[in-house]
Parts: sequence; C-alpha cells; structure tokens
Amino acid sequence: MSLSQPFVAFRFEVVLDLDKPTAGLTSPLCEAAFAECDGLELTMQTKTLEVGGVNDRQTHLIGPVTPSQLTLKRGMTNNLQLWQWFTSGTKPGSVLTAHGQITLWGPDGEPGIEFNLTGCLPAKMRAPSFNAKGDGGVAVEELSLVYSKLEVGAPGAGFGIAVGVAASVSLSAGVSLGAGGAASAGISVGAGISASAGFSLGMG
Repeated sequence: MSLSQPFVAFRFEVVLDLDKPTAGLTSPLCEAAFAECDGLELTMQTKTLEVGGVNDRQTHLIGPVTPSQLTLKRGMTNNLQLWQWFTSGTKPGSVLTAHGQITLWGPDGEPGIEFNLTGCLPAKMRAPSFNAKGDGGVAVEELSLVYSKLEVGAPGAGFGIAVGVAASVSLSAGVSLGAGGAASAGISVGAGISASAGFSLGMG
C-alpha cells in the first residue's frame, strides 16, 4: 500500500473576501498577502458520566465545539485595508462580513486541502511591536476575527467536515508567502498558480 506524500507547511494561500463591495476596500483584502497561518483547531467539550458500580470504564457524551484562534501574519505596509475594515465595522448599524479560504497546496502544485470560513467579522486590531535595535525584523500587525462556520475538505470532492458554531479567528497582517524555495522581493499571492517557482516573502 502506497502512502500519500504529506503536505509541507509553507505552501499555502489565505484569501479574505468581503461579502458585499465596500468603498475603499478591495476584495480580497490586502491582495491576500498573508505569510503565516496558525491555529486552525476545533475542540469538543465532552461530557463524562459517572455510573455507580461501573469502575472499569467511563461513558462520554458529545458536547459543544470550541474553536481556537487563527493567526495570520503579514508585514505592515502602507496598505491599511485591515484597519479600514475594522474601523468601518465599529460604526453603528454597519455589518461588514467576509468569508475566508485557506488553501494548503500539494507537492504537485495543486490545491490539496481547503478550510472555508464564513460570517467573518473583525474583533480586534493590533499594531506591530517596535524595537530600535535595528535587527531588520519585519513590523507585523494583527487582526482578530470571529466567524460563524468552518468547513474542511478536499477541492472538488465536497466538504466532509462542517462546524457551524461561532469561532474566533485572529488575523495578523504581515509578509506574503508563496511556494517553492527562493526568496524574492514583492507581493506573492498563492503558492503555485499565479506565483512562479517558489516561496516569496512579500511586503505588499
């Protein structure tokens, strides 16, 4: 029996699209230039029943699902769309929902796994930390989101896992990652379609 080749962690793409066009904001936001993704996680709070006289086993029941936080990073530039989206949502009566797609690319350059988020709303915006040592570190900003539904599946095969509970997402704006091996300047969106051979760190 042949084993499937595992995915590599640096070949991914994050796209965050607004559900409705909004003045001053493009879709996808920040041209999908996110460099790091961490925290795609769901935890079930199981219920344990204690049965009198039964000492050699436990009975577990399913409970509510608690999502983790998702952190996306992108080096801060003069593109302030994440800040504009956040501040627009603070106005009374405004609801600026978005939907997100995180694609993990396979070794053949084709999309392998997709994580779909719907009902995304900005909840927290965080500016980069600054340091005068001059070590060349990239300034990274963060945006935290909540979302209403998470779906996981293989592209073209339908989605076998769908959890429709409110979830927290934390998006950090930062450097863009593509696919491959060489580092180059500029914006890279995606890992294998429009991007050329390899992994790029972009500032856009």
